[in-house]
Amino acid sequence: MKQIYTDYFQKSKVFLYPLIGIKKGIRYVPKETYINWDQMNSKNTLYCLYKTPKKDGEKKMFDIFLNVHIKNKDLFDQYYKLSEKYTLCSFNLTPYKKDFKNFLDGKYSKFSRLTKDTIMNFFGDTGSISQYMESYLYPEYYYEIYSEILKIPVSDLEEVGELCDKPDMGKEIFVKELAEIKLFK
Repeated sequence: MKQIYTDYFQKSKVFLYPLIGIKKGIRYVPKETYINWDQMNSKNTLYCLYKTPKKDGEKKMFDIFLNVHIKNKDLFDQYYKLSEKYTLCSFNLTPYKKDFKNFLDGKYSKFSRLTKDTIMNFFGDTGSISQYMESYLYPEYYYEIYSEILKIPVSDLEEVGELCDKPDMGKEIFVKELAEIKLFK
C-alpha cells in the first residue's frame, strides 16, 4: 500500500452489501446502497437501488435475476418498483444487529469474525480494494503503514483505532419523491 483512499465512498456498499450473499461480479450490481429510506421507518435494513433495464429482453433477464439472486436470499425483505427506471430491494440485517450498530458507529474493526470473513471473502485477497478492506477491518496490522503515508505517529492512529471514517448518514439515506410506490413481495 503506497497511498490511502481519501475520497468518500458509500460505506454500506462495501461493509454491508457483502453480507446479503450475492457474489461479486454478478451481472446486475446496485447503482447504490443505503441504510435508510426517508419514506420508511427502517432499522437494520440495507436498501439496494437497481437501474431497471429498458429493453424487453433485458427486463426479462432482470426479472430472472430478481427471482434467482435476490428473492431467494434469507435476508431478502421486499422490493419496490419505484418507476420504469428503478427498483429498490430491501434486506433485513437483523441477524447482524451488533455489526450493524458497529457500522453506524464507524467501528468496523469491532465486527464479528464471521462478518469480517464474509466481507473479505467477497472482495477476495488480491487487488487494492482487498488491501483497503483488510486495513479497515484489521487496522492494528496497518498502523505503521498508515503512519508512514500520513506522516503522523502510530500512537495517534492507535488512539483513534479505526482507519476508515464513519458513514455519512446524509449519503446513506435513500431520498426520492415518490408519487406512487408499488410494493411487491
